[in-house]
Amino acid sequence: MNYYARRLLTLLLTVLFVLLLTFAAFRIIPGNPALVILGTEATDAQIALLEEKLGTDRPLAEQFADWLVAAFRLDFGESLRFSEPVTHLIAGRLPVTVSLAVMSLVLTIAVGIPLGIIASRARGKAADMLVTIGTQLGLAVPSFWMGIMLILAFGLTLKWFAVSTFTPWSENPWLAVKSLVLPSAALAVPQIAIVVRYLRTSMLEQLGLDYVRTARSKGLRESTVLYKHVLKNALLPVITIIGINFGELLAGSLVIEQVFTLPGIGSLLITAIGNRDYPLVQGLVVLIAFTVIAINFVVDLSYRWLDPKIRLQ
Repeated sequence: MNYYARRLLTLLLTVLFVLLLTFAAFRIIPGNPALVILGTEATDAQIALLEEKLGTDRPLAEQFADWLVAAFRLDFGESLRFSEPVTHLIAGRLPVTVSLAVMSLVLTIAVGIPLGIIASRARGKAADMLVTIGTQLGLAVPSFWMGIMLILAFGLTLKWFAVSTFTPWSENPWLAVKSLVLPSAALAVPQIAIVVRYLRTSMLEQLGLDYVRTARSKGLRESTVLYKHVLKNALLPVITIIGINFGELLAGSLVIEQVFTLPGIGSLLITAIGNRDYPLVQGLVVLIAFTVIAINFVVDLSYRWLDPKIRLQ
C-alpha cells in the first residue's frame, strides 16, 4: 500500500471515529434529550413525538447505523429551531466563516513569513528585537480583545471600515472584503506571532548546518542560499503549525463572529446550543472536525513537495 493510500485510509478511519464520538457524546448526556428540549412542562405525547422525530426511541445500534449513513450523505436531519434541513442552514452560513478563516490564513502567511525571515537574518539586532517584542504582544493579546480594539480604532474613530455589518459576496465583493478585514486581522495577530517564532527558530537552525556553508563556499548568492535552500527546509515545521492553527482559526472565528456580529458558523452554533438544537449542533461539530482533519491531511501531503528526501513508500 503506497503512501497516498495509507494517508487516505487514515483519513477515513479518523472521520469514522469522529462520527462515532459525536454520536456517542450526544447520547451519553444525562437525561432525555426530548425532555431537555421541550422543558418540564411538556406532555408525554409531545415528548414521544419529539423522540420519534429525533430517532431516540430506537435501539442505539440502529440509531448509529442510520445516522452514519445519513452523515456520509451530508444529511444531518432537520433543525428543531429553524425547521430547515441542517445542511441548508450550514451552507448558507459557511461562506462567511470560510472567507474569514481564509483571509486570516492569507494574512498570517503574508505577514508572518517575511517577519520570520527578517528576524532570522537580523539575529541580535534592533529589527530582531522589535519583531520579538511584537510576537510576544501578539501571543499575549486575546483575539476578542484585539477585535474590540480594532473596532474602536478603525471602525468608530477613523471610520475606515463599517462594523457590525456584512455584505454578501453576491451583492458586492469589495464591501464583503472590507467587512472581513478587521475580524480577519484580529484572528491573524496571534497566528502571525506563532509563525514568526517558529520560522525564526527553524531558519536559524538551518543556517548553522553544513550544507549552507558548502553552498556559500561554492559562490552562490546569499539570496539563492536563503530562499532556495534554507527557507524551503525551514518551512517544514512551519507548514505543520499553519495547518494545526487553521483549526484554531475556525475555533477562534466562533468568538470573533460574535464580536463583529457576522452571520457565520460561529453565531449559528451558539444559537443552536442556546436553543438545544441537537441535530444542528451535531452537524456543525462534524463539519468543523472534518475540516480540521482535511487540513491536516493536506499538510501531510505537502511534505513531499517541500522535501523530496521524504519517501512516500
